[in-house]
Amino acid sequence: MKNILVIDAQGGGVGKQLVACIKSMDAELNVTAVGTNVSATEAMLRAGADRAATGENSVVVACRSADIIIGPIGVVIADAMLGEITPAMALAVAQAPAKRILLPFNNCDNIVAGITEGSPKKLIAAALAELKEIL
Repeated sequence: MKNILVIDAQGGGVGKQLVACIKSMDAELNVTAVGTNVSATEAMLRAGADRAATGENSVVVACRSADIIIGPIGVVIADAMLGEITPAMALAVAQAPAKRILLPFNNCDNIVAGITEGSPKKLIAAALAELKEIL
């Protein structure tokens, strides 16, 4: 069974949608949700995550055992998401042995060239298609 880690910040809206969709794909998938703050964590837990935690060390520890990490591209950029992503978090995600599925949101002064601005719904659908292919 693949261990899927969903990481989100701020209000956890993207993570909440990802967790809900992943669990609807296959309720047996093991989904761990880690928020950079309590609001993000609670949103993902309410969406059906199997377990959840909050904060920098939780991201670092969860990355060690993840097979797949899913989240906004900011999770690999120190100080992204209004400063919620610490250098240690970004490094843990970037160096994890897991496959990473990153949603290319162009915000918080980080712009991914060549990516047309897509709605969160379209970006989440694209991430889920990648996840299905990996699984």
